[in-house]
Parts: sequence; C-alpha cells; structure tokens
Amino acid sequence: MAAQRNFAPLFLLLFLSALFLFSLYNSSPSLSSLSHSSLPSPTIFNSLQNPNTNLPNFTLTIKVLGFDRLPSLSRCLRSLSAADYGNDRVNLHIFIDHFKAPDSTNGKSVNLDLKLNESRQILDFVDGFSWGFGEKMVHYRTGNVGLQAQWLEAWWPSSDHDFVFVVEDDLEVSSLYYRFIRGLIVNYYYNASNFSPWIYGASLQRPRFVPGKHGNKIQLDSGTHIFLYQLVGTWGQLLFPRPWKEFRLWYDSHKAKGTKPFLQGMVTTGWYKKMGERIWTPWFIQFIHTRGYFNIYTNFLHERALSVSHRDAGVNYGKTAGPDSYLLDEKSLDFNLLEMQPLNNLKWYDFCFREVLPDRIIRNFKEIDSTLHSVQKSDTIILVSLYGFTSETLIRNLLCHFERLNIRNYIFVGPNSTFLLDLARRGHPVIDADQFFDSTRAYMRSRESNLELIKEFWVKAFVIKICLEQKYNTWVVGPDMIPVSDNSFLDSFDPNTNFYVGDINKFLFVRGSSTAQEIWDDNFMINAALVMNNKDLGSSDGSNFGDTVWKLLEKKGAKKVDEKKFGMNIIGISSLSSRSNANVTSLFSSVEDGKKVAFWSGETHPGLVEKQLEELGLWIVDGDSSCTAVVCHPS
Repeated sequence: MAAQRNFAPLFLLLFLSALFLFSLYNSSPSLSSLSHSSLPSPTIFNSLQNPNTNLPNFTLTIKVLGFDRLPSLSRCLRSLSAADYGNDRVNLHIFIDHFKAPDSTNGKSVNLDLKLNESRQILDFVDGFSWGFGEKMVHYRTGNVGLQAQWLEAWWPSSDHDFVFVVEDDLEVSSLYYRFIRGLIVNYYYNASNFSPWIYGASLQRPRFVPGKHGNKIQLDSGTHIFLYQLVGTWGQLLFPRPWKEFRLWYDSHKAKGTKPFLQGMVTTGWYKKMGERIWTPWFIQFIHTRGYFNIYTNFLHERALSVSHRDAGVNYGKTAGPDSYLLDEKSLDFNLLEMQPLNNLKWYDFCFREVLPDRIIRNFKEIDSTLHSVQKSDTIILVSLYGFTSETLIRNLLCHFERLNIRNYIFVGPNSTFLLDLARRGHPVIDADQFFDSTRAYMRSRESNLELIKEFWVKAFVIKICLEQKYNTWVVGPDMIPVSDNSFLDSFDPNTNFYVGDINKFLFVRGSSTAQEIWDDNFMINAALVMNNKDLGSSDGSNFGDTVWKLLEKKGAKKVDEKKFGMNIIGISSLSSRSNANVTSLFSSVEDGKKVAFWSGETHPGLVEKQLEELGLWIVDGDSSCTAVVCHPS
C-alpha cells in the first residue's frame, strides 16, 4: 500500500508562484460534485442509447427455424407451448426451409415423392399446431436457402421495442424460459441503471465453448448465475433490435464488397472455410469482434440450462449427438431465477474467455494506485499518450500488437474524447486527463493557448510521480512506437541512469529508483510547468514532454538515446516495394529477431506510416480498424 502523500509543499509552492503564472481555485469543484450532464453520454460514441426508461408494451416473437426434421420440430413447438407466458402476447413465426432440388451432376438419386411427402407432413403438423398466446405465422420457402438465410432473413425489427427469440428446430426449452428472458428485458434493457448499448441479447444455452484457440476453460463460481460473454449462442438466442439492425447493415456492406469473415485465431474461421455460406455465425462473430459487443449468458449448476439442443443430425451434426444439457424446470429449481444482479456487478468475458474490465476510467489521482498495481508487470508501467495523434487506426494497430504479445501493463492518457471512452468501454485502462487534472486542484491562470500544454504535462508528470512512489519504472510513449517482442518494454538501459529520452520519437523512460523519486519532486513539476507555459516554447518541438524533461534534467544525468540502438526506424527504410521479397523478409526478420521496437517520428504522415507497416508485416488491423486476429494467452 502506498504511503500517505503530503501535498502541502506542492500547494504552498503553487500559491507562492501566483505572482508569476499560477493560482489555486479554492472554489473548484471536486470530482464527486461533477454533474452527470458534464460527463459524456454513451450516445456520443454510439447511437444505441437507452430507448426508454419506462417499460412500454414491447413485443416478443419466437422465430422457429425448421427444415426436414418433423420429430425435432414437434418436440420444439410442444416445449414452447408448455412455457409460462403469463398474460403476455407472444407471437410465433415458423420458417420451413425447402428441401434441396435434385442435382443430376453428383450422381445421387433423390426420391422426390418422398421429399414432397415429408414436406407436406411438416406443413400439416404446423398448420394444425395450436398457439394460444399470440399470432402464429408459417413461412414455407419455395427453394432451399440454408441455415444462414434462415437466420438472417427471419427478422428486421419494426421498432426499438421489437424483440425476437430464435430457436432451431432441434431445441427444447424449459417451461421457465419466458419468465427469465422477460426479466432480462425488463432489467437489462428498460432499466436505465442497467442498460448498456454494447449488449446485443442473451443466450439460454449452457456455456461450454470457447472459440479462441488456446483460450481459457469456462470456469465460473457457483454464485454466478448471469455473466456477459462475446460469443453468440445459436441454441436459444434472444436478440435486441438495434444491434441486430446494425449487424445486418454491416453484413450487407461487407458481403457486397466480397469480404470474408476470416478472423485469425478463431475456431469458427475454420468452420467457415469448410462450410462457407451454409453457416452464419462467423459473420456475426466478426461483427461482434469489430464492435466489442457482449451477450448475456446463464450459469446454472449441474449442467442445467433453459434451452437444450438435442443436436439432431443436420447441417451442424452428421449424426444425432443427443442433448447437450439438462433442462432447468420447476422441480429442479433451487435458487431465485428472477434475481438479477446489477449490471456493474456482472463479469464480462471475451472470445478467449478472459475477463474484460470495462470502463476503467481514472478521473481522480486517488483512483490510480489500484490500477497501477493491477496492470504493472515486472514493476513497469507503459503510459501511452494520445496527445497530438489524430489517427485512431494507428492507436488500434498498437493495441493489436499489445494483444499479440500479451503486453497488458499499459494505461492510455489523453483528453476526454469519444475515442478515449471507447477504449475504456472495451476494457483498456485510461486516464481522463481533463478530470484528473481537476482532481489535483492544480488550476493555473495562464495564457489560454498554453493551458492544454500545461495540463498534458502536469497529468503525465503526476502519474510518473505516483509510479515512482510505488518504485515502478515508467515509459511514456505514443502510438509511434510498436513493440515487436514481449520484452520490448523491459529495462535494458544503464542502471546508473534514471532518465532516458528518445532522440527521434521523444519517448521517455523513468527508472523507479529512490534517486529518480527525489529528483521528480514538487519543485521539479512546478518548474517544468512554468517552462511549458513559456511563450517562446510554442513550437511542437519545444512543447514536447520528453524534450522538456530532458532539458530540465540534463544536469541531473538525463540522457538522449538513439532509438536505432534497440529499434528500427521504419521511415528510414526506403522503397520497400521496389526490393525483392527476400530482402523484405530479411528486414522483417531483423525487426523480429534483433530489435525490440519499430518506430518513427510522430510528425510522419499516417498514410506513409501505414504503408511502411504493411510492407513490414506490422499492420495488423483490418478495414474496420479491428485486429485481424484474436490471440489467446491462457491465464
């Protein structure tokens, strides 16, 4: 636990320097007094806002997808009709796919009369099936469309209050299932305190599959009945209207452009390569990966679930495999099914079944100790600055390299923005520099043009100060430095030097030593802020954080270092496209084997950077600015 800090000397010095440039605003609001209206709304970075804080008369329609399995369909429909719907109106839509037309080229004969008779038997059954809870509709297709079209064409929401529950015909549901999904809709869609636009629905199947290769086993404690998981469930899936519409438009765009849902590191990509357009889930998984959305799942003990697949022979199974779980019913119910935890108490998991911690936003200096402790690795923190970088794609590419190498000891710092909040909700720790600055009460009356420079410097310096108190090394970098090995940010400098500044991209390394802590005191921070406010340092070079630190600490032993000693300047490589493939491969091998980072000057045009990174094989984001791979690192 960090020692209690005494900020009196700092405040005193600030007060004494008021004749020059600073003063303390005693009336400044504390973090707790900030109104919610001053904080960014989710609608800033996504249109999926809470449609209504009241509970309207929403509609729910069950979509049953059938083909040629009458016994399966009969079992499914009877289980649906045995459920408890209370006084709610619930519609039932049954989609029957047509049998495949005979193909004379494959040499297989088809008994058309038998197929026609099977179809008539199914249609006779669904026509005579009584549904007393709402509208019943039957859609009998004129040709075979397959499972993908059955799912994708089953629904287009008519409003934000239109929900569907999709079941394939070999499913059987519990009589309790509707009471539960109704509770989910009420608690996690219409309850404003629990609503999240990043949740696309809920799966009632037992969670048992991790699609990320080498992912973690699904292990949950017995008290966890509800959690969030990115994976879609096809065995009883509740879908929310807005995310489904968004997916359908995304799908249309990518399909029209010839894009394939190839996501490296995922088992489902192998499925798609084998089965192609017969399945739809790889498309949806790619969409979820791009957007960072989540699905609600249940965890009931003893392999129980509210929806069970009998895994009958069909598209997914060559022969019947039998039920995957046991149905949870009234007799086996040994807990309160409708007791639902607040959203902020639930756990979130990605495709590797690795826990995600959304909305880690540090707005106050009192909040940073726990985050530093949770992310540090080998007593090192990487502070990634978003100041001065306009290309969000470059930052996402850096994140993909962090993911690839399992580098997790980073924190982003930058002004409050749409992008910063999006990083946080995807689970990346961030520092909201605007509110963090306010929390230190270090308000400076200075020239308006330099206030943002002072704020940037002050927040970074303050974070380094806290890191030094914890004896952590600190790197301050931008998206203009990409790690190429998992030890890229381990300390390999002269242990007798406490401060290093990059000569080209101006990174800063601060050693977590007692000597560095003594130097990086309140006097240093205030003097540095004064320098930053100097009207003669308005140029981009003079206002750079690393350069400013070096100028102030050069006499204290700070050193400039040529990044080429441990990295490769990608801009220094000219005309890669004109070189032979062998030479390009050799260059990349030299980056991988002999260098720790690839870097460039922050002033280089992003388009040129992207081109060079592509040719080196270091550009690992796709057209949606998402990682081209899911990389699982078992916990």
